[in-house]
Amino acid sequence: MGIAVYLLALVVIYVVFNLSKILKFVKERMRLYHLMSKIDGPLALPLLGTTFQFKMDPVEFALQLYNWGLEYSTKGSSLAAFWMGPYPMVIVLTPEANKKVLESNALINKSSEYDIFLPWLGTGLLLASGEKWRGRRKMMTPSFHFNVLIDFQVVFNSQSMILLEQIENAAKKTDDSTIDAFPYIKRCALDIICETAMGTTVSAQTNHTHPYVVAVNEMNSLAFKYQRMPWLWIKPIRQLIGYEADFQRNLDIVTSFTKKVIDRKLREHDETDGMVVVEEESKKKAFLDMLIEKKEEGGLGYEDIREEVDTFMFEGHDTTSAGIGWSLWCLANCPEYQKKCHEELDEIFEGTSRECSVEDLKKMKYLEKCVKEALRMRPSVPQMARSVEEEVEIDGKILPKGCSVMISPAFIQNNPRTFPNHEVFDPERFNEDEISKRHAYAYIPFSAGPRNCIGQKFAMQEEKTVISWVLRRFHIHTDIGLLENMPLPETITRPSLGFPLKFTVRQQ
Repeated sequence: MGIAVYLLALVVIYVVFNLSKILKFVKERMRLYHLMSKIDGPLALPLLGTTFQFKMDPVEFALQLYNWGLEYSTKGSSLAAFWMGPYPMVIVLTPEANKKVLESNALINKSSEYDIFLPWLGTGLLLASGEKWRGRRKMMTPSFHFNVLIDFQVVFNSQSMILLEQIENAAKKTDDSTIDAFPYIKRCALDIICETAMGTTVSAQTNHTHPYVVAVNEMNSLAFKYQRMPWLWIKPIRQLIGYEADFQRNLDIVTSFTKKVIDRKLREHDETDGMVVVEEESKKKAFLDMLIEKKEEGGLGYEDIREEVDTFMFEGHDTTSAGIGWSLWCLANCPEYQKKCHEELDEIFEGTSRECSVEDLKKMKYLEKCVKEALRMRPSVPQMARSVEEEVEIDGKILPKGCSVMISPAFIQNNPRTFPNHEVFDPERFNEDEISKRHAYAYIPFSAGPRNCIGQKFAMQEEKTVISWVLRRFHIHTDIGLLENMPLPETITRPSLGFPLKFTVRQQ
């Protein structure tokens, strides 16, 4: 009895001293519920939110999300309300509303759905907020200057040639030259990003079981589970089911690898400090070298460098591999467009096997249209979310403080109200006259506004280079329909079937 009285007294004391905070929280929460109720959305239950309706099968879940968006968009809504357990989220359904969110300076910070990445990426450019983000963005922008990207072209070429060897050798071992190309493309993209970001390579294309390669894949899988299942946001539950142990094990692998490379690079810079070093023309500066120079200027600390390198590795690996894979998948399903790409490339390279230059990339007008249309149908990043930290009005609805707002390129770019015949792969959508007819925020595979993707030119240069090498060497074909390979809205748009493609060496 005495213990009960003691505990009750503690509760009373806590309430008395924190009454104003409690009343403020209750008031804000009641307003949040009120404003969210004004926005259409599927049925949500207390605590469970909308998640009790979520399909467990990934393919069915992807269809469910798309159909919900289509339902409310067809009704004329520009927003739809969802509840991830007790956490509210508003999804944007129109290009006009996209523009208001992406251009808003009040909606600049990433939402709590990204918290799972904090132990890995820290508050690097992807997750930074406020003045830190503005300062980092300004600091990093020169690292993606055109002249820097030119220097990376040698890496894109060398790794692309390894990819061709890997594909050709694997195809020879099958009965009909069909392989799942996705793992090969991902390993190529990983080697490219390691070499350009850190000046090293894990030789992922030839060492398929490298611990870093495996750990990166596991981290992305674990992140998707976290974002989809709000009960994983409670640490004791994560610990109980073994999720936390899996996450920590893979986190240790990816961060320790980065730290080893940084330590080695720092030693190299110390050894050459004050010396005149004549670099070979073929030895280019990696992103990490540029960051170390910023450190030496007093702009960055060790942990700042680590989080920016890991951010670049994360953002520039899976995204580009998805872009390359979906482009090849679309072209394999559309031989008439693949033929046009072959003709364009044959005209540029005249049947030679010479390396691809930046000037060559500029001439690949039709291939670029195909890549853009593949990114329209299957954007590498299917959705992104921002934190609402002050009330914002959009189309007569108020986004309440405390909710998240999600922008979904995967939905916007496949909404028949935005793109008629959206299920048809049509590169002609990217003719200049067609582009001029569309809302500027109807096509946002690299986001838009002040937080647009800083590496989009890097990504397009890499994707066009790798795809051009593949098409110069092979005809690609598949017996599976384009739409049969469902896109799964994970951290990236993952193909439900992989990319089972038949590679036939072209006769020059």
